[in-house]
Amino acid sequence: MATKDYYHILGVRRNASVKEIKQAYRRLARRYHPDVNPGDVSAEQKFKEISEAYAVLGNPEQRQKYDRFGHQGFPGGFESTFTGGGGFGGFPSGNFKDFFGAKGNFAEGFSTIFEDLFGRGQPRSHPTSNRGQDLEYTVDITFEEAIHGTTTEVQVRRRDGGKEWLRVKIPPGVDTNSKVRLAGKGEAGASGGPAGDLYIVTRVQPHAYFVRQGDDIVCEVPVTLAEAMLGARVDIPTIDGKTTMTLPAGTQNGRKFRLRGKGVLHLKGEGRGDQYVTVKVVLPEVLDVYSRQLVEELDKRHPLQPRAQMRW
Repeated sequence: MATKDYYHILGVRRNASVKEIKQAYRRLARRYHPDVNPGDVSAEQKFKEISEAYAVLGNPEQRQKYDRFGHQGFPGGFESTFTGGGGFGGFPSGNFKDFFGAKGNFAEGFSTIFEDLFGRGQPRSHPTSNRGQDLEYTVDITFEEAIHGTTTEVQVRRRDGGKEWLRVKIPPGVDTNSKVRLAGKGEAGASGGPAGDLYIVTRVQPHAYFVRQGDDIVCEVPVTLAEAMLGARVDIPTIDGKTTMTLPAGTQNGRKFRLRGKGVLHLKGEGRGDQYVTVKVVLPEVLDVYSRQLVEELDKRHPLQPRAQMRW
């Protein structure tokens, strides 16, 4: 008789709490249940193993006996007990109270788990979920397409080897990792069950000068020294096209301006974000003699001590 490490099967530590064991079982049962993997023999065997492991570790008395004696504490053997015919997932169809004790606490907990997995009100011994598998496809779109929305085509490869072209409408306001759901466009269901869904995951390409922050857009706009010092009306790029912004005289390098409603359309709800424009003063790299004299004269006429408040 081969021995099995039930803790390893469930992927939990030997000192795991009852809650951790239950969570591990739920996660694995959803993944390997035969109705989720129709015709997959390996998944069915895996489901039997995790069910067997939980049947022991999920019951305090059985777990204590297993921790103390291992498989030697069960002379009749686990495999003959858990792989008998007539039951759900390899479990016996008899009374759980007879198997796990008169109190029946484990049987009640085990039933609760299956209600969580397959829905209350469904026959626990005959789950009816034959829904097809959901599919995910990632599509690359430009920054503008993400902001304004677009329509694209994707080729879906089916399990039977077939291919299908689908036209997908991407709503305005999506971002990287946003999901667009196409109901019923996943894999076909088993035994006449409903088809799964297709999820289109968007991946937005970076823009040359726009950066998205939530539903706001930020950009850096270069201006000349004269524009910053004297004030000016400068052209500003937005996702809707060019607009004009007024720079007040004496605008400092790095000052941020807000353009209301020039951001991204809210994906859920009405309205839009804003655009934030950061001013970058661009200085000439080379000055002739006369220009240097003008700058020196300016410095004499308007002396500044910008680092006076800094304590070294």
